[in-house]
Amino acid sequence: MVFSSLKTLQSVAISILKRLSIKSTRQRWLLFIATLSAAVVWSAIAIPAQAYQVQILPTSPVRGDTLSVVIRAETGSAAPTVTVGGETYPSFMLSGNRYRALVPTSPNTKAGNLAIQINGSEGTENVTVNIGARSFPTQYITLSGASAGLEGTDHEFDRLDELRALRTPQRYWNGPMGRPSTGYVSSTYGLQRYYNGVFAEDYYHRGVDYAAGNGSPIYAPAAGKIIVVGRVEDGFVLNGNTLGIDHGQGVTSVMIHLSGFAVKEGDIVEKGQLIGYMGSTGFASGPNLHWGLFVNGIAVDPVQWRYDGVE
Repeated sequence: MVFSSLKTLQSVAISILKRLSIKSTRQRWLLFIATLSAAVVWSAIAIPAQAYQVQILPTSPVRGDTLSVVIRAETGSAAPTVTVGGETYPSFMLSGNRYRALVPTSPNTKAGNLAIQINGSEGTENVTVNIGARSFPTQYITLSGASAGLEGTDHEFDRLDELRALRTPQRYWNGPMGRPSTGYVSSTYGLQRYYNGVFAEDYYHRGVDYAAGNGSPIYAPAAGKIIVVGRVEDGFVLNGNTLGIDHGQGVTSVMIHLSGFAVKEGDIVEKGQLIGYMGSTGFASGPNLHWGLFVNGIAVDPVQWRYDGVE
């Protein structure tokens, strides 16, 4: 592209010289050099700057991972956006001219090449990342009594939808997240389920479950702001007593089935702070904590955030 532009500019310079009545060879040569130099400077100004430089982590992601798309711009211009599969995600400044967008994947993400497009004032950059295959186990759960027929309410669904829709510019979390319970892991992320022998279509377990005694302490996995304190008596029938935490920049946590709370809405909490107590409220077969971690509204695997961290 640059070579073609220079050839065109050279032709223009020669054409100009032919129109001028300069007989001296030296004068004609000097004027030619001056004209061509000016044209080269103009060309350098007119040619757009190089598009964004992009790094994607982890380098070998699998379904359920969160992709950290780090973008380096030529200048500290407006934050670019990242588009994947028709969904557009915001980026937030890391430092200077570096930005980062978080792209969620899930068990519903197809393994193979995933096209990512970065758009902003410095142009468009298209990159591709390979999403590795990952299998998820199957779990069989038997429900009886009142819990077998529980249905959620619009109130609890709306409150949690509002939480997951947050894209707060402030980032509260820092480094790897912590374990929210000292109990053992009873259900992992992504597994499929049979309830009373019936397969749950289009379902995957959107979090990690921890089992311990009723009333066991529950801790904040990362710093954040308490957005939702949902109680059974206020309409949180399916999820039971619920806590919703905004960790900032599209990252949120949902804790359900609690027996009680140690915080209130609007509180700012730190990683490891006591926030509630384990229970079996809502759609639960026994005392447990369900921790769902959401990135831009999609439930991702919390394990990556706990051990590797996402920056």
